[in-house]
Amino acid sequence: MPTALEPARASAKGLEGVVANQSAICYVFGEEGRLIYRGYDIHDLADHSTFEETAYLLLHGDLPTREQLKTFTAALKAAQKLPKVVQRILKDAPLAADPMNVLRTALSASVFADPDKGDNTPAAGHRKAVRLIAQFPTMVGMFQRLRSSQKPLAPRRGLSLAANCLYLMSGTVPDPEAVKALDVALILHADHELNASTFAARVIAATLADIHGAVTGAMAALAGPLHGGANTEVMKMLLEIETPDRAEAWVGAALAQKKKIMGFGHRVYRTEDPRAAHLRRMSEELGRKSGQPHWYAMQRIIEEVMRREKGLYCNVDFYSASMYYVMGIPLDLYTPIFAVSRMSGWCAHVLEQHADNRLIRPRADYIGTMNRTWVPPARRA
Repeated sequence: MPTALEPARASAKGLEGVVANQSAICYVFGEEGRLIYRGYDIHDLADHSTFEETAYLLLHGDLPTREQLKTFTAALKAAQKLPKVVQRILKDAPLAADPMNVLRTALSASVFADPDKGDNTPAAGHRKAVRLIAQFPTMVGMFQRLRSSQKPLAPRRGLSLAANCLYLMSGTVPDPEAVKALDVALILHADHELNASTFAARVIAATLADIHGAVTGAMAALAGPLHGGANTEVMKMLLEIETPDRAEAWVGAALAQKKKIMGFGHRVYRTEDPRAAHLRRMSEELGRKSGQPHWYAMQRIIEEVMRREKGLYCNVDFYSASMYYVMGIPLDLYTPIFAVSRMSGWCAHVLEQHADNRLIRPRADYIGTMNRTWVPPARRA
């Protein structure tokens, strides 16, 4: 504790710019607008990889061989079915409950049926990670079917994780363009260094808590409006604007009223978010194919106005909003879809933390009053 004469040390509010740990998983080059997973540029992975392959990369550190990918994919498919305890929680949840609250609870409960419960060895950790990555899309799909008064579906073994994610919600095998778009979106959202939810997962993992507890904490952090949900707010904005001819005036009026335009700016990037380029292209393609090109047209106008008036670039949330909308994904499931992807990154960080652990215990700069003494209640002013 500082003495009465000792000045408070300079601290970074929100830990901005503070290096909290070392990691070999992911790095954001903010000034350059670059993102790498395990040394691979995000553009390279988005253009050529699959989500399953990318998840393997994050967990293991290298891209898989053909046989390794085959084995990993088979393990994911074998683990997709939900334990009965998780199914009961999803069935008993109020129909109007917030999806993130329900899914966070179901995710936490999955530990009860985990065959490696209590085993924090690296091998067990990897098996748990596979089950978590595989089962969370099934949780999302079951939740959506139940609240829509529809019978939950079993995952189809012949579908990829992205395809099953869409199928389990809608009951219809999705077209290849939608599957490819969601697969790329899952790659793009899979990890992003020490964002709030990932840091929360590592702090929990550093206590040697199990991986289920760590990713549940990450889910709780993601549910906060300053972390998850921005693309939902983007889509609400587009629905309010309605048509491209109203977009520029709407944004101008909002800026005049000091309102925040969601989907722009980033804590780390100082140029365009590298993930946005892929989502921009896919938003245009899917919007045109679905007969809803006006959403993309609206967004291009908004993007131009924000760049001109505020000098801000769009981020990963901006174009994912309309892309998910034309896929038929409900607005309040945008953040759970984010978690479907980020589960792979969360698990990778938990495994890395457990592999070389030290309890995360930072200090705080004390700025309160000093040298006070207790007085009886009757003498307190």
